[in-house]
Formats: sequence, structure tokens, C-alpha cells
Amino acid sequence: MTALVRLRLAGFLRTGRVLGPLLAGLVVLGVLYGGGRAQPAEAYGVSAVVLFPVLAWQAKLLLDVEPDVQRRMAVVAVGSRRREQLAGLLAATVVVLGTVTLALVLPWPLGGLATPVAVDDRSVPVGIALGLWAHLLAVPAAVALGALASRACAGSTGYGVAVLAVGTVVALVFGRSGSVLPWLAPPVLPTARATAAGVAVPVALLLTGWAVLWSSAVLAGYAWRRRLRG
Repeated sequence: MTALVRLRLAGFLRTGRVLGPLLAGLVVLGVLYGGGRAQPAEAYGVSAVVLFPVLAWQAKLLLDVEPDVQRRMAVVAVGSRRREQLAGLLAATVVVLGTVTLALVLPWPLGGLATPVAVDDRSVPVGIALGLWAHLLAVPAAVALGALASRACAGSTGYGVAVLAVGTVVALVFGRSGSVLPWLAPPVLPTARATAAGVAVPVALLLTGWAVLWSSAVLAGYAWRRRLRG
């Protein structure tokens, strides 16, 4: 299975599909941090929100690299469909984590982060830790949405784009404050609000559990759909 993960990563890089979401992420981050300086926790919280669709798109593109026939051959090679799916999800996670690392580092040379100036401002290490937490909560949700939008699950590129767009809209609409159905969305917006306003341990645990449960539900839907499609 490790070889299959490496194969998919190599295919993603060599076909050039990595460039689209990577450049989109750089543009988004450049616009975000070029507009002024902010405290690390607040800036990173917003970064996790705006990068969420980019990360999901990245995961979808990686899972779409293989032709359908090659994907079926991979199932035979690794011995089960579950292992083949896991290899794809692991490869997508590796790529997404690379983008998250870039998102955490890039603000510093761009001068987009401010040091504490008021007494109640959180320290830079605390802000970085909260920002890392916010991005890590977005990772499984983005990978799950990208998997659901992949061609192997959605059936075609057009349907996949529709799933990606609807998932992003749901995340932004139902994740906003005062939503009547907040659990339909991953907690990217609530996490951003928590990092900006200060987050207590119970709230952090709630948001983490929410992200895990939402991602697990979407991945279960992905596995079910893949089983139906064969």
C-alpha cells in the first residue's frame, strides 16, 4: 500500500495537477496577508477557512489522477478495495498537509502577522498553536469532501465539481453563526471564530469531535458510494 501511495503522489506531481490548487492557494494567501497585519491566531483561523475549498480541490485532483482501469488494477494489486481507498486518502492527506505547512510559513516573509501589542493579546507561540489546530481540523474535512467529489465516487468530472461547489457552500452557509443546522457543515467557520475570540478547552474538544464526526460521516458516504460503483 505504501508503494501505491508513492505512485499516486508521483502521478499527481508529474502530471502537473499540483500546480492549479497550489497557485490558487498562494494567490488566496497573498491577498489575505497583503491587506494588513493581524494577530497569528486570528490570521491563521481565517486562513483555514479560505483554504478549505482549495484543500478539498487538491484532494479531488489527486484522487482523479488515475484512469478508472488503473484504479481497478490497483485494487487487485493491494488485495482489497478498502486498502486502495485508504492509499488514496493517505496520499491526499500528505499533499494537503504540504499546503497547510506552506500556509503556516508564508505569512512571516509576507509580513502578515503582528506581534502582541496589548496586554490581553496572546503570545506568538500560542497563536501559532491555535492556527495549527485550526488548519489540522480543516484537513480531514477537506480530504473527505475531495474524496466525495472524486470521479471514482461522483461518476464524472462535472458531478464532482458540483459536489465540491455544494460542499463549499454548505460549509460557509451552515457553518455561520446562528445557523439552524450547523452540524451539516464542517466546523471551519466556528473554529475560525474560536481562534479569534479565544477558545476554552471544552470548546476546543467539541470542535475537534465535530470535525472528526463530520469527516467520518462523509468518508463513510464515500466508501458506500465506491462500493456501489464497484
